[in-house]
Amino acid sequence: MDRLIATSMIAQQEMAQRLGLNVSDLTCFGYVLEAGENHPTAGDLAHRLHVTTGAVTGIVNRLERAGYVTRLPDQADRRRVRIAAQPAAVARVTALYGPYYARLSEQFADYSPAEIAVLNDWFTTTTRLMTTYLDELREGAAP
Repeated sequence: MDRLIATSMIAQQEMAQRLGLNVSDLTCFGYVLEAGENHPTAGDLAHRLHVTTGAVTGIVNRLERAGYVTRLPDQADRRRVRIAAQPAAVARVTALYGPYYARLSEQFADYSPAEIAVLNDWFTTTTRLMTTYLDELREGAAP
């Protein structure tokens, strides 16, 4: 598992470099993509990235200058803005990640639905475990 995590980190650095971003900015953009039409606020992104709202403002500023995101007014609260992905940026990221995800799909095709369910459960549970531990670290509750 450590090798998978390390390889994933190196891959993220390579992908970010190819997109003209740093890893934090690419990760933030990934969260914007994950949110879809439920455009996140800067506060939402700060929480996900475990950074301050001031730090996420810098990230969003860089992403906006690079053409990855745009700010939209929040229809329910005019004091807030929402962050949306730019279609051209989505296309660039999709072109880069597409071949990798196609290979993953081929790999998953070799598994039965029951095996996929176990894998899904493991990844979901492990993500929750890691998120909880990160929250504890941030709050000073963990070593």
